[in-house]
Amino acid sequence: MKYYLIAGEASGDLHGANLMKAIRENDPKAEFRFWGGDKMEAVGGTLVKHYRELAFMGIQEVVMNLGTILKNMTFCKKELLEYNADVVVFIDYPGFNLRMAKFAKKNGMKTVFYISPTVWAWKKSRVFTIKKYVDRMLVILPFEQEFYQQYDYKVYFVGHPLLDELKEEQHLSRAGFLEKNKLPDKPVIALLPGSRMQEITNILSYMVKLSADFPDYQFVIGGVNSVPKETYNVAQNLKVVFGQTHDLLRSAEAALVTSGTATLETALLGTPQVVCYKTSALTYAVGRMLVNVSFISLVNLIMKKEVVRELLQQEFTLKNLKSELTKILSPEGRETMKSEYQKLRSLLGESGASKKAAGVIQDFLSDTK
Repeated sequence: MKYYLIAGEASGDLHGANLMKAIRENDPKAEFRFWGGDKMEAVGGTLVKHYRELAFMGIQEVVMNLGTILKNMTFCKKELLEYNADVVVFIDYPGFNLRMAKFAKKNGMKTVFYISPTVWAWKKSRVFTIKKYVDRMLVILPFEQEFYQQYDYKVYFVGHPLLDELKEEQHLSRAGFLEKNKLPDKPVIALLPGSRMQEITNILSYMVKLSADFPDYQFVIGGVNSVPKETYNVAQNLKVVFGQTHDLLRSAEAALVTSGTATLETALLGTPQVVCYKTSALTYAVGRMLVNVSFISLVNLIMKKEVVRELLQQEFTLKNLKSELTKILSPEGRETMKSEYQKLRSLLGESGASKKAAGVIQDFLSDTK
């Protein structure tokens, strides 16, 4: 079978790679052509576009890069028609992927969407687009099934792929992590300022200033390779480690985390956290008008209550950061949060998301031969 996959971000590259491995177990002769990154490329197949060329965040950045985005869409449509895959698999990245799903379906292609757009948070009208143009929707959050049922649309809950990743990955001990990165034997606070240049620029400068208030701890930044290293120049004398986010979190007493998948990763690794988010005034103002959820972190959304404190926009200040970090470093604060993390893990179900997703795709292809 021929598979065309489209992932537009680092997380999509990871989940796409694991899905491709699982598909190969069912279909050893599977041929892959894809948009993604290094992890998907390592599995095998043809990388068409790297996600570094695709990740635009916020209204202002999208407007500034509109020409590039439109060119990418035109190029993708041409690719889909020429490759003529047995199925097109869209991995998250909804702004782009829903448009491509519509095009693919109108041109007679089978469509699967892995990791649902956040239609439960905003743009609920997209559900009708999904119902019309997506043959199989594979969801990874437990409350998404219930949401889609309201619209009489069957989806397939496969569990969260992070459970697989954390279960299977090799990791260093705390001592090994400190030795590898030439760090002293001193309690660690992890700083995860995001994966996009705009996020890092807005958020890291605040996080860095906090280190002076906690002299008994060393602040270590989890860097990503998808942005230029000079993006982290604001880190001053703090250590930046690249490609070691999970080992950093495992070794940390607490973490300051930019909202996103990283908040869930931090919870599943059992590290107490404060969620931080700050963007342009325009993007935030528009977002507040459009988004219809009580929380922005996946931890709180899944638990349907505030488990981790979210410091957003005007609340994201040094005073509030200091106060909240002090709370989660206390024995009582740590124990309370870790207890809630255990409840969160039980809600996510068992591991095996990639295999379950591959199984749904295989069944779909078998049923429609």
